Amino acid sequence: MPLFFVALAPSRADIVSVLSSARWHVAMRNTAAVCLCSTVLSVAVGYAYAYAVERGDIFCGRFFSVVPVAHLVTPPFVGGLAFILLFGRQGFVTHVLLGLDVSLYGFWGLLLAQTLCFFPIAYLICAQTLRGIGANVEQAARGMGAGGARIFWSVTLPLSLPGILGAFLFIAVSVLSDFGNPMIVGGRFRVLAVEIYTQLTGWLNAGTSAVLGLVLVVPSVGLFVLQDRMLRANAARTATIGGKPSATPRRKTRLAVRVCLTAFCALISLAIVAQLAAIAAGAFQKLWGVNTSLTLNHVRALARYLHEVRNSLAFALVSALLSTLIASLAAYLTHRTSLPLRRSLDVLAQLPSAIPGSLLGLAIALAANRLHFRASSVLIVIAMTVGFLPFSYRIMSAAYAQVRTTLDDGARSLGASPLRVFGTVLLPLAAGGLFSSFVYSFVRGVGTLSAVIFLVSFRTPLASVRILNLAEQGDWGKSAALALLLTLVTFAVLGIGRLIIGRFTRRTGGR
Repeated sequence: MPLFFVALAPSRADIVSVLSSARWHVAMRNTAAVCLCSTVLSVAVGYAYAYAVERGDIFCGRFFSVVPVAHLVTPPFVGGLAFILLFGRQGFVTHVLLGLDVSLYGFWGLLLAQTLCFFPIAYLICAQTLRGIGANVEQAARGMGAGGARIFWSVTLPLSLPGILGAFLFIAVSVLSDFGNPMIVGGRFRVLAVEIYTQLTGWLNAGTSAVLGLVLVVPSVGLFVLQDRMLRANAARTATIGGKPSATPRRKTRLAVRVCLTAFCALISLAIVAQLAAIAAGAFQKLWGVNTSLTLNHVRALARYLHEVRNSLAFALVSALLSTLIASLAAYLTHRTSLPLRRSLDVLAQLPSAIPGSLLGLAIALAANRLHFRASSVLIVIAMTVGFLPFSYRIMSAAYAQVRTTLDDGARSLGASPLRVFGTVLLPLAAGGLFSSFVYSFVRGVGTLSAVIFLVSFRTPLASVRILNLAEQGDWGKSAALALLLTLVTFAVLGIGRLIIGRFTRRTGGR
């Protein structure tokens, strides 16, 4: 329904203006270029990192396996803010270490920031794919005389293609929707996600903003369709490859290869740790890059933004609960019942992933304006819940797939209703999926920008928007302090959640 209002917003003149203007052609080309380059580089780094952790026998492998996950649960805007603190005109690396008066604002800075932001997603997907490739397949190739390099190019990499393509499509949609990094790092490098916001808020041109949003949704929908087909093809292919797990031990990787892969993981991990360190250091320096004296003024100033922090945490909590609950029920109806409209429900639950965040926020704002609905807190929760629903749905679908359907049949044979089976069998056994869905939605909700920036009001300010405003004003200290606070909160929630799920697992005997 909100997208319907977006389609009604532009006039014919707006459509002609966007399609004929050289400015918007440049923005479209920029969006396509940065999407393609960032996606390719993110997937390449993520796959190489996953291969090193899963196959490379690298040193300190457990530590390197944790780093991308820790980076994934930090608020999304932290990477862009840290990038400026490290590589901006007064950045620690560019100005302090190298003594350069340069800035990486623009395409190259955005490419690097987005690669570090999105490669953990590729790592998780590719690592799961690599774990599913049995050692006996590679051992058979080795028995036929193939060397390590040939085994990788002719066996491991081809069998990894479903995961690589799935990661490519998933990250491509995420890059198209990315708002925080282009807004902070992009500078004058215009992309559609930022222009949608600028046209509405800066120029009050809702028609042009709507047309740009509709232009952005075309590649997103195309990627969504490809992604859906890939997921189904991957499931079918996995079913043909899978079978009885093999206990064949893997051959140890050569020392030279181990050293190279370890160095690669160390370099990527250093970049991630440096980002977090920059945020922490920036919160306690008087003026970043100019006066490095320690101060607590930025931390004390956080008292002014407690309202924003409370709103961010409250909205993220409510939306995480709602998206997890809706996803749990939708996944149950789709995969564990004989509902006639299962296929339609499956598509609807994943469809929001094809809608860029900027367009979703714009659509909800236009719909609320047409309906004279002014409760911005409700609109923010709706935007978050809808935006995170596809990810929660996939997590819960995967969690249910690990529970044998015979347990459902056994409960029904004892007289349990479908609702009771859902509440007493599936949900307890899928507690890990529930936890993952909630944590992912909560963390993304705390730091979300693209959709909610259209919906905030004077009464419902958000910490993520405040951080963006402070960064645009050059107040890096307060911006870093507020980002550090949100990062610590997300890690605390993750730790508490893991503690709770651990106790629950022990109480249920690990089943």
